Amino acid sequence: MEQPLTYLQNLTQNDWLIADNSRQFQTIAEKLYLELTEILKQHHKPLKIILAEREPVKFLASFLAACAANCSVFLCNPDWGTQEWEQVFTLVQPDIIWGIDYHTYLTRAERPATANNTQHSSPSIQHSELIMIPTGGSSGKIKFAIHTWETLTASVQGFTEYFQLTQVNSFCVLPLYHVSGLMQFMRSFTTGGKLVIFTFKSVESIQIPSIQPSEFFLSLVPTQLQRLLQNSELTQWLAQFHTVMLGGAPAWQELLEKARFHNIRLAPTYGMTETASQIATLKPDDFLQGKINSGQILPHAQVTIRNQQGKVLQPHQIGNITIQATSLALGYYPHPGENQDYLQVDDLGFLDDQGYLNIIGRNSDKIITGGENVYPGEIEAAIRATQMVADVCVIGVPDKYWGQALTAIYTPIDANIPTLEIKTVLQDKLSKFKIPKYWICLDSLPRNAQGKINRQALQQIAAEFLHNHREQATLK
Repeated sequence: MEQPLTYLQNLTQNDWLIADNSRQFQTIAEKLYLELTEILKQHHKPLKIILAEREPVKFLASFLAACAANCSVFLCNPDWGTQEWEQVFTLVQPDIIWGIDYHTYLTRAERPATANNTQHSSPSIQHSELIMIPTGGSSGKIKFAIHTWETLTASVQGFTEYFQLTQVNSFCVLPLYHVSGLMQFMRSFTTGGKLVIFTFKSVESIQIPSIQPSEFFLSLVPTQLQRLLQNSELTQWLAQFHTVMLGGAPAWQELLEKARFHNIRLAPTYGMTETASQIATLKPDDFLQGKINSGQILPHAQVTIRNQQGKVLQPHQIGNITIQATSLALGYYPHPGENQDYLQVDDLGFLDDQGYLNIIGRNSDKIITGGENVYPGEIEAAIRATQMVADVCVIGVPDKYWGQALTAIYTPIDANIPTLEIKTVLQDKLSKFKIPKYWICLDSLPRNAQGKINRQALQQIAAEFLHNHREQATLK
């Protein structure tokens, strides 16, 4: 695929982009590109740009201009708080900031250094522009995966080959600073497809643009899909899409069954920031025929399952997932080279005889209680299957007797349903040691914009609740 500057120079029309102020895209991109080229004449190294524009068209135009000018661009969430921004400014020491006023977050002593006084110089890599995509925010520490135009377009090529497409039309309701949103832009922009950018809130309000959904890919996280399926009109709208990609967090059985019942052409995916979105996807036809997994591996990637000693395992044997891909990030800023050959991830899973990837859970989420290994996903699925909870997460809390005590933190569908009733139903579904010892009811569970549970926050909530109300959380 062509380089970003070539795309910018060849822009002749704006009808590919459907969004507020879409006709300003080319003007903004060209203006910023010219400004950057003038600044670069005074510098002897690439500029580091923080990009936190809230307005989508301005964000994308700025992104393209920065890439075309061979700058290092750091994609950022404009809604990060003071603590997150302090981390970012300390790490990046930017030359240019687009979208926020850093004076709001930092004292004079903490302000970004100038181009002549940086804490971290841009990594020396044979590629030109560097694209830093944030990851790890839910753990409290923000990291930037180092990508390039080449790694992102490698992901696009794998996607188009897998789905046998020449153009990709995308309907984006996900944040553009996140890999899930950015890659929808990359797929549409580099293949000459159309891109619709809309807020999820507007979709929920049924303020939907006039398009042909059958020509578009829509990407959602599980909590968004759950909310749309609660509205009959929006459910019918979803069923019209060519494909509804589902990722960002594990989906639960009940949600998948409901989508299948309504004939939603769902495509559960597996991927991450480090791989420039999905490296495995279950095609809609497979989903509608009853398959429940993460699908087959896209052409630009390879997945192997290994044991703890590094030996490659046979089909259906559960082990650690190792990924090789042309879309793989080069490392984490400011340390390139960490992921150049392969990526060993925290997820456990297996490949079946047909090469379909099945995810079991995260190794780090494994709970050892009374000497038994327990994976939260299995217990959460059983609790959801009672149809008595709207949301649930199972964690392990330190316990002097059990080592870790299983703790279910949940939101009930009906506040009048006693927790003991949920536990009673589980007795016929789970082994005794897998039934949570403690139950904590919340109005809502802390999730990020991609629908991922903030387990660190839940650990703190559980510790405080059990310290003050242990008897209330214990069911006899």
